[in-house]
Amino acid sequence: MDKAAFREKQQEHLETLAQYVPVVARVHGTHHPEFHQVRAVYDQMADKLAKAGGETPALDEEFASLRGITNGYTVPDDVCESYEAVYQMLKELDDAYHA
Repeated sequence: MDKAAFREKQQEHLETLAQYVPVVARVHGTHHPEFHQVRAVYDQMADKLAKAGGETPALDEEFASLRGITNGYTVPDDVCESYEAVYQMLKELDDAYHA
C-alpha cells in the first residue's frame, strides 16, 4: 500500500463522500437497495478512518465488500451524476489503498 497516495485520496474525497452518500441513499435507495449496503460499509470505513487519526486502518474487508456489492464499482444506467461520483471516489480510494 502506498500510504501517501491513500492519504491524498482521503483528503480529496472523504468530505465529498460524507455529503453525497446519505443523499444518494435517500434518492436512489428505493430503486437501488444495494446502495444502503454501500452506505453501511462506507460508514464503517469512515468510522475506522476517524478513529485511526493519522494512521491507515485495515480496510481490506470493507473494500472487498464494496467491490462485491457494486460489481466492481459498475454504475447502474438509471442513476444521477452524484451516484456515479460516489462509485468513482470509492474506486479511487480502493485503488490507492491497494497500490
